[in-house]
Amino acid sequence: MRYRKPKYYPDFQCIAGSCPDTCCAGWQIVIDEGSLEKYSNIKSDFGTRLLNSIDWYQGTFEQYHRRCSFLNEEDLCDIYRELGPEALCQTCRQYPRHVEEFEDLREYSLSLSCPEAARIMLSAKEKTEFEETEDSVAENEEEYLEFDLLLFDCLEEARELIFAVLQDRSLELSKRMAVLLRFSFEIQEALDKGELFELELEECLEAILKREEKGSFKARFRNRKAMADDLRKLEVLREDWRKEVANLRAQLYDRGEETYAEILESFWKVLKGSGAEGDWDIWGEQILVFFVYTYFCGAVYDDRIYTKAVLSVFSLLWIREILLERWYIRGEEPKLENVCRAAWEYAREIEHSDENLDLLEDIFDGSALYTPENFLPGLTI
Repeated sequence: MRYRKPKYYPDFQCIAGSCPDTCCAGWQIVIDEGSLEKYSNIKSDFGTRLLNSIDWYQGTFEQYHRRCSFLNEEDLCDIYRELGPEALCQTCRQYPRHVEEFEDLREYSLSLSCPEAARIMLSAKEKTEFEETEDSVAENEEEYLEFDLLLFDCLEEARELIFAVLQDRSLELSKRMAVLLRFSFEIQEALDKGELFELELEECLEAILKREEKGSFKARFRNRKAMADDLRKLEVLREDWRKEVANLRAQLYDRGEETYAEILESFWKVLKGSGAEGDWDIWGEQILVFFVYTYFCGAVYDDRIYTKAVLSVFSLLWIREILLERWYIRGEEPKLENVCRAAWEYAREIEHSDENLDLLEDIFDGSALYTPENFLPGLTI
């Protein structure tokens, strides 16, 4: 078995009460079978509380005002306090650690939705590197009888090429995003036509790198406004997020293209004046690498390659729009702390809702906006 993880993966340690948010609110926490059995056999007053505060049919913790029933007023876990860390269910023990399972490979990552994980990722100036180890543990072959190993090998190779482009700091970030989208689209088309394994990936990428993508401010404004409408279609996990999307639409887009242009011009002057322009691109690079690493190869299970690339770019663009709106309305400077907050608040609405992830990919797959011809022109300004 092979194991892959980003080099920063072991750096994570929960900061508990020092965290600016809690991972026990807004999400439904699924309890594994072993923990359910353990909780059902605890004979004490706290055991009675466990019996009364778990949805035993769904296998989840009950919620009160969208907060886990065991989250106390200090935003700490009463199960941890009463029974110790070993009593936590598998979900709570693992978060924000995440694993993607493939035949003979496990890929580990940290979830961007965790404030401390976001800080670790985005505070890094160096390019993200990955470590791989291997052991003699054999895979259960019966579980992967339908796994398309040839497709997965192709996706892995393509992803390595994408990483090289995303981390090429001699290229403008908008160019890197455009290459990611165009390259993924070419791979998708080849797969759909049954010609993927005849496609020379390196030659395809080299040709795309030579292309000039024409952008326009009008396309940028049109795209961002449409993206806001699409984001409003998703399940809202936290009420503050609903307000965030509404405020952003009202402050940045409903005032018209000319006002948006003035806001953007002023923001870039502040960014350049603060000396954070270089950091801005590095933060963007780290976010793109995170999304591509976490989701791209998952296309082996659903054949959706291009939508994974769109998700990566869409996420970065939206996080940046949140930062733009917060600077304009609240005066929040584009610095690391605020970038991290925008990133993890966005990720909390997207990463931990299969419904939202699936709906976004359906939108990307079915809307003309997200085809390269319509989406790419909005990236370059």
